Amino acid sequence: MTRRRDFIKNIGLGTVGISLSPAAFGLSAKSYRNIIGANERIHVACIGLNGRGNGMAKVFANQQNTEVSWLCDVDNRVFSKVIRTLSESNQKTTPKTEKDCRKLLQNKDIDAIYIATPDHWHAPLTIMGCQAGKHVYVEKPLSHNPHEGELAVAVARRYKKVVQMGAQRRSAPILTQGIEQLHKGIIGRVYMAKTWYTNTRKANFLKPAAIPSWLDYDLWQGPAPRMPYKEGLIHYNWHWFWHWGTGEALNNGTHEVDVARWGLGVDFPIRVSSMGGRYQYKDDWETPDTQIVTLEYPGNVMLMWENRSSNGRKIEGGDRGIIFYGENGSLDTGGDAYKVYDLNGKLVKEVNPGSGEAQMDGRNTSSPSLGLDNLHVADFLNAMRENRRPNCDVETGYKSTVAMQLGNISWRVGRDIKLDPQNGHILNDPEAQKLWQRTYQSGWEPRL
Repeated sequence: MTRRRDFIKNIGLGTVGISLSPAAFGLSAKSYRNIIGANERIHVACIGLNGRGNGMAKVFANQQNTEVSWLCDVDNRVFSKVIRTLSESNQKTTPKTEKDCRKLLQNKDIDAIYIATPDHWHAPLTIMGCQAGKHVYVEKPLSHNPHEGELAVAVARRYKKVVQMGAQRRSAPILTQGIEQLHKGIIGRVYMAKTWYTNTRKANFLKPAAIPSWLDYDLWQGPAPRMPYKEGLIHYNWHWFWHWGTGEALNNGTHEVDVARWGLGVDFPIRVSSMGGRYQYKDDWETPDTQIVTLEYPGNVMLMWENRSSNGRKIEGGDRGIIFYGENGSLDTGGDAYKVYDLNGKLVKEVNPGSGEAQMDGRNTSSPSLGLDNLHVADFLNAMRENRRPNCDVETGYKSTVAMQLGNISWRVGRDIKLDPQNGHILNDPEAQKLWQRTYQSGWEPRL
């Protein structure tokens, strides 16, 4: 057991992950066995269990030769719910529970951690996990701010750990085929991607209140400087406050922008601009409910994201989506499917999986696509076993995350920002540069 444990913990990342054909993503029993790899059980700890964490614990438990051995959350009410969920999975053992992730990381029998905490925890916990010898699957966004995202990349490389960001469409077999077609020139040179997200979120008001008995609020705050508890913040509306969240741009925009960046074949932008505001309601939200972010990349390439959090009218027939525009036509995608049109808007090709788990529910905050979750988790576990980088490696995730963080920074300072295309760093704007990182609660500062 010790030799097996040391192998999983110490494997280095000597190779870069490559794009695979649809058959390699587990669409048949034979190819699925190839994904799973060696018959070595991987022990996973799931951290952050409300909402998405509950369903994803079951996704991990249903993977072959994988066991969810620990559950971790600062809300002591949630453990029984997740244990019930796991009782419906392939896993027959009952996981142990712990509220403090720092204690959890000391456990040498844990091979990997899954992170579904609030955004302000994502990068610090990723860094702590790598330093503790664990591989990491972290939900998007990779980080709360660009600086700690850079640290997460550096730490993953230093400790040679697999870090997968939860951008599930990187493991979508039909979408992968569509991106390959883009890169081969199916619509000629691709020069623009339009992305969007819509919803019907309501007004949000916070009010002072006593800390509930079921919540360790100090530990929930963790790396963030201490703020008084307010009712209505936990467990979801923290998204709309800069102290903990990153707004709709990172909550949902990261998904579409990641696919757009993939299709365009771009890394860091040279200019970013954002406009918008809290237009629908007058309430306690700090982040925009209506926002447009435009990013210009080297080579005359543009990426645009449109958000309407509180007006759910669909765009191009979808509540969220991506359109690529090229010299000879356009390519649309929402989930694991794509359509190709000529310059006059005539449909010339359509590829989709039909009905089933690969379908997308764009407004489902827990699991927009169970099928893609399964494939993305399988890729993460396979990357651990095969000593390679996963489909949405930490560096890939960082580049998509920082794109939207720069959009938020532009919105917060109220002007365009010029950037270094080598690393995305802000040029000649001291006010904007201050938002590249944050302050931390004393003793919680992430470090290499």
